[in-house]
Amino acid sequence: MYSTTLTALLDGIRAIPIQVEVDISNGMPVFEMVGYLSSEVKEAKERVRTALHNNGILLPAKRITVNLSPANVKKSGTGFDLAIAVAILISMGLVDESICKDMVFVGELSLNGTILPVNGILPIVSDEKEKGRKRFVVPADNDGEARLVDCVSVYSFQNLKDLMAFLNGATYVDKENNRIDDRADEKAEKDFSEIYGQSFLKRACEVAASGMHNMLMIGPPGAGKTMLSERMATILPPLSKKEQLELSKIYSVCGLLSKKTALVSCRPFRHPHHTITMAGLTGGGKVPRPGEISLAHCGVLFLDELTEFQKQTIEILRQPLEDHEIRIVRANASVTYPADFLLLAAMNPCNCGYYPDMQRCRCSAGSLKRYQEKISKPLLDRIDICVEAPVVSFAELTAKEKAESSEEIRKRVAACQEIQSERYKEESFAHNSQIPAFLIEEYCALGKKERSYMEDVFRKESLTARSYHKILRVARTLADMEEKEYILSRHLQEAVCYRTFDRQFWGGNV
Repeated sequence: MYSTTLTALLDGIRAIPIQVEVDISNGMPVFEMVGYLSSEVKEAKERVRTALHNNGILLPAKRITVNLSPANVKKSGTGFDLAIAVAILISMGLVDESICKDMVFVGELSLNGTILPVNGILPIVSDEKEKGRKRFVVPADNDGEARLVDCVSVYSFQNLKDLMAFLNGATYVDKENNRIDDRADEKAEKDFSEIYGQSFLKRACEVAASGMHNMLMIGPPGAGKTMLSERMATILPPLSKKEQLELSKIYSVCGLLSKKTALVSCRPFRHPHHTITMAGLTGGGKVPRPGEISLAHCGVLFLDELTEFQKQTIEILRQPLEDHEIRIVRANASVTYPADFLLLAAMNPCNCGYYPDMQRCRCSAGSLKRYQEKISKPLLDRIDICVEAPVVSFAELTAKEKAESSEEIRKRVAACQEIQSERYKEESFAHNSQIPAFLIEEYCALGKKERSYMEDVFRKESLTARSYHKILRVARTLADMEEKEYILSRHLQEAVCYRTFDRQFWGGNV
């Protein structure tokens, strides 16, 4: 007898529909699986056979052929077990095929018939819904994650026995214990009020957050670069529902979603160690998985001790910083993951950490040059704001007046981003940092006085076209922070200060 069931395969954060076909016919007893399968999919044969046996179902002594279609797509993962088992049960006449029509089955089977959770349930349910599927059978541990998608029916089970009873007409009992608790993800946040002094650095952080501008901080050890960076996500506006769903899909693929919340509700802050590999940062592997830049999507990626990273590792960030996505190409797969993050980087000015204070710096000219050459000009060219983090004075450190809180700063940042959302509502981007070059003249128009000033700066500082556009984008953000319709000279002057600071460290401008 011939039967089919539906399941899905993950391709990045996109789901590819897969049809499981089972044919049980007379012939030499054999259980064969075809359809361009990886080793873990081929092993499903033994998992399914044993799970059915341990639930009192013996496979007939006939030829059993299982095909996963389309056959030209490589199948990997363990989420096909459940669909294969149900298709076999239909072919054996133990389950009514009409009940399973247009129902998507995803889950792994243990040898005793327990249905085990799998990664990527959220993107599978979301994408299959867009294709018209409305009913899903998932593992009990994936229930909350699947229910994040509206207007679908989700049935979750702990074991194969309960699933068979449901498919044979038993009433489904909804599991209240799998409901999402929105408060479960709440945690104490670090706050800007804990940082004393560094008023200029705080201003730069607010500008960076307001326009989602990448920022580099340079300063001696103990200046507060890491403390500020760790609090950067707290001044960004809350995630929108669309951003939460998109980010949760990425975390679902990696198996990082909380079972209690099943939703990423806070902006991520990713802080990889400098020993991270290229694949760890950008994503990769035999079956490509998201890297740190995708896990930081809609949030902050902080690279502390930037010069300690392998040069080839951080250089790979050039394209994602421009395109806001990463395309990973392998022999068996080519996937695209979103990577729209705010890059924060921190570094010491030299090996000893005290340049350009020549009273304390003990680095030779050659050592200083080798240290600075670890960061290339093309990479610096993609960083909008470069600021110095000076040493905090004793008076600032012991000041009794409490610093401004993250909530107060976040309100201003949110107001600034709301101005940008309204301005770019008809565009494909949402922040000033993302204004494409061909729209700079439209959204960053300069008056006669301002144009003359920028002409002088361009010539004196030997700016590149990219650097010039970066200055205008930051100036546009500064104008928005003051709710000004046009960019004024003071906005350009502050933006230039953020852009040309690096010349004392790299001996030239970018």
